Formats: sequence, C-alpha cells, structure tokens
Amino acid sequence: MAKAIIKTTQNEASVDDFINAVADEQKRKDSFVVLKMMKQAIKLEPKMWGGSLIGFGKVTMKSPATGREVDWFQLGFSPRKANLSLYLGLNIQAQAPLLKKLGKHKTGVGCLYINKLEDVDLAVLKEMIANSLKKK
Repeated sequence: MAKAIIKTTQNEASVDDFINAVADEQKRKDSFVVLKMMKQAIKLEPKMWGGSLIGFGKVTMKSPATGREVDWFQLGFSPRKANLSLYLGLNIQAQAPLLKKLGKHKTGVGCLYINKLEDVDLAVLKEMIANSLKKK
C-alpha cells in the first residue's frame, strides 16, 4: 500500500525559535528540559514536524486498522497551551508500572500529558523515554 500524505511532516523550521516563542515561561523552560532529555536518549538532532511538534528520528508507521503507512517521528513532544504532550510510542500503557511512579499526568493512546515538569519525577520520565526507544 502506498504511503499516505499527511499534513504534519518534517520541515526545516528552527526548534529553538519555536520553543523561544512559547508564551508561558514555565512551559518554555520545561520544553528545553524535555528537549535535552530526548536528545540525550536518542542521540539525534530534533526537527520540527508541522507547526507545533518537535520530533526525533523518522519511522514509517502502519495503521493496524487501515494498513495505511505514514512517516512519523520516533520520539517527540509539543508544548501545547494546556500541557506538554510527549509522544513516546504508540502504546503508552505498556509503561504502566512507570506511569504509577511518574507523578501527576494524563495519558492518551500514544501520548503522555504533563502540566509542568515539577509535577513529575524526572528520573522516571527519563526511564520512560529510554524505554520507548527500546520498543522500536
């Protein structure tokens, strides 16, 4: 099956400029901490994906439901208005034991939502980031 074309693609926009433009000072500081953690874990340079996602690496994902293939990042995050959205693979619940130790957070299918880093245990978050890379 051919690859699907999606709007959120890797581009050459500046990651630092994007983070520096985040209005909320705490979210901006937290974003640089997450950026450093992910960079150390994956040992790749970050790229902007679309207008608001920061991603590391590039993988082809295949939808189990439709068989559709898309290019996506291996690891990433976005400083959204409501929270920091961390993309740690497609099955965040596979890290359930660590989620219990993490601190205040919410989860989606493949996302971890954190209001601010002071709400969570950074050592546990680092471990979750490292674990998400092992499953690829």
